[in-house]
Amino acid sequence: MRKFFRMHDNELIRQLILKRNIRDFAFIFAGVTLASIGLKGFLFPNNFLDGGAMGVSLLLRILTGINLSVLIVLVNLPFILLGAKQVSVPFAIKSSLAIFALAILVHIIQVPTITEDKLLIAVFGGFFLGAGIGFSIRGGAVIDGTEVLAISVSRKSSLTVGDFIAVFNVCLFILAATIVSVETAMYSMLTYFSASKTVDFIINGIEEYIGVMIISDDYELIKEMIATKLERGVTVFRSDGGYGTKGDAMDDRKILFCVVTRLEVSGVLLEVDKIDRKAFVIQYPIKDTKGGMIKKRPLH
Repeated sequence: MRKFFRMHDNELIRQLILKRNIRDFAFIFAGVTLASIGLKGFLFPNNFLDGGAMGVSLLLRILTGINLSVLIVLVNLPFILLGAKQVSVPFAIKSSLAIFALAILVHIIQVPTITEDKLLIAVFGGFFLGAGIGFSIRGGAVIDGTEVLAISVSRKSSLTVGDFIAVFNVCLFILAATIVSVETAMYSMLTYFSASKTVDFIINGIEEYIGVMIISDDYELIKEMIATKLERGVTVFRSDGGYGTKGDAMDDRKILFCVVTRLEVSGVLLEVDKIDRKAFVIQYPIKDTKGGMIKKRPLH
């Protein structure tokens, strides 16, 4: 009997791995396709740049005339090797396949000229490229290796990942303004902002999650309100007493924690105020969630 359950569990694990691989492949395929449309349909024909490794590839193409597909592979290759060391070998393999697929698509795909308006080119070129990068990340790969380098630098210095990427792109745009033109650099900055916002939207979605911690003497009432009225999951932490605002030690109490979408935060705060206007509430963004009770329970 124990052997049967073990075999059954192994089969479930294999099915989960297969489903995850299919999902990742679909995300990466969509990402590579969208990024190639952004490059060939908008940025490449108009000598526009983006940030990161893709921006370096586009700038080198303008300066040297080397095929963009070749540059995409060469520029990202050091980042992939670094990713194998800093992240994992499966991540590096996925990213390598995604980058090679992007290079092939950029070489063979033909996209008709959609618009000659530079503003639209910058915005929609960034949108398609950002969507491609975002979907690839959701599939567990990268087609722009700058973030891998940023992670490595952040581990060895006081710079955060975001700080390094910002500094890297500022240097890139200054170089573009000096070598190519100020106008190209300015439009490239707009392309980068459009791409970065699209990446954030693809990864986080419109339902960005917010973690809410509530400290109140009326925690039982607030807990019941969250669970029954708002129909959300709530976790209770036990806390040790600290030093209060009046100068005396506080009694041990319990802390409530729940996760809601950004659109629901104001509703939670309103309901908490109805019960305890002096409640101490902490909010902070959460990148993603899995399991638990985030959505409302289905009606029966």
